[in-house]
Amino acid sequence: MAEDRDQALEDKGGAIGETIRTIVVALLIAVVFRSFAYQPFNIPSESMVPTLLTGDYLFVSKFSYGYSRHSFPFSPPIFDGRIFEGEVKRGDVAVFKLPRDGRTDYIKRIIGLPGDHIQIKDSVIYINGEPVKREQVEDFVTDDQNLTVRRARQYRETLPNGVSYMTLDLYGPIDKDNTPVYRVPEGYYFAMGDNRDNSADSRLPISRGVGFVPVENMVGRADFITFSVNGDAKWWEVWGWFGALRYDRFFKAIS
Repeated sequence: MAEDRDQALEDKGGAIGETIRTIVVALLIAVVFRSFAYQPFNIPSESMVPTLLTGDYLFVSKFSYGYSRHSFPFSPPIFDGRIFEGEVKRGDVAVFKLPRDGRTDYIKRIIGLPGDHIQIKDSVIYINGEPVKREQVEDFVTDDQNLTVRRARQYRETLPNGVSYMTLDLYGPIDKDNTPVYRVPEGYYFAMGDNRDNSADSRLPISRGVGFVPVENMVGRADFITFSVNGDAKWWEVWGWFGALRYDRFFKAIS
C-alpha cells in the first residue's frame, strides 16, 4: 500500500511538472510570436474612424518594419536603432510608441516620410507643396452604440503613391485644419488620424500630441482586423455576445 501511495504521489508530481513545462513552453511561444511575427491590439478610441472603430481587435505585423527595443514586451533597452529594417510606406496604418513616454501605444496613418514638407491648408494636406486629392463622398452615418460619432462629412483622400482611404470632418474649420509647414526630420515620420478633428497626432507638438515619430518607436503595420465588438454587451452578459459582434469586420484587411 505504501508503495502504491508513493507511486501515486510520484505520478501526480510528474503530471504537475509536465503541466508546468507545457505552460512555460506555451508562454515562450506566445512571447516569440508577439515579438517577431504578429502582435494583437484593440482600438480604444475614435481617432481612426472610419477606418478603425472602437472595439476593433487587430493584428499588427512586427516584421514589416524590422525590430527595435519597442518590438519586445516592456521595451527593454537591449539595443539602439532597428535591425532588419523594413520600409515604412506613405499611407500605412502603423502602431508606434508615443514619443513623449516611449510606452503608450498609438495607431495613426503615416502621411509624411523623412525629408517631406507637410502642411494642412483648409483641411487639405500638402506634401512637398502639392495638394493631396480630396473629394467629398456620402456622409458617414452609423447607429453603432460604441461610437460617439453618429454623422459626419466624409472624404476620400488619395496619396501620391495611390493609397486611398476615408477621413471624417466633424466640426468644420478648427486650428488643426490650417497649420504651418512641418519639415519631417531624417529618421522620423509624420502621422495623422483619419478622424481629423478628433485626433492628437503629428499636427500637435510632442507636449500635447504626438509630434514627429522616431523610426525606433515604430512597432509595426496594422494588417487586418480579427474581430470586432460594438459594446452592446458587457463581458458578463453572455447572452448578448453574438448580437454585439460586427461580423462584417471579421478578418477585414486594413488599408
